[in-house]
Amino acid sequence: MADKRIFNELKDKHFKTLNLYVPVVARVHGKHHPEFHEVHKLFDGISRKINESGTAVPELNEEFARLREVTNNYTVPDDVCESYEAVYNMLAELDKAYQDWQGTNLK
Repeated sequence: MADKRIFNELKDKHFKTLNLYVPVVARVHGKHHPEFHEVHKLFDGISRKINESGTAVPELNEEFARLREVTNNYTVPDDVCESYEAVYNMLAELDKAYQDWQGTNLK
């Protein structure tokens, strides 16, 4: 249960910022980092699923797996701003918390 709580706490902590940063980072860096457009699309899908799920934790394994693939495990490119880095760091934290919760749920 603690892992679900941690995921929900991180979601509450990061989503307001992510909702602000992700579209801006896509607009600013998308030309030189087209993979970020996929990050934006995946984040939008995660947001939609979370909003539709209410208090339940939605099935996000596919989205997080794809994010890890697209971002090379959230590796921050050398030529980006702090907001880009912050997005990857927040998504990585959410991904880890979600995977920890899922692992606990499978035991």
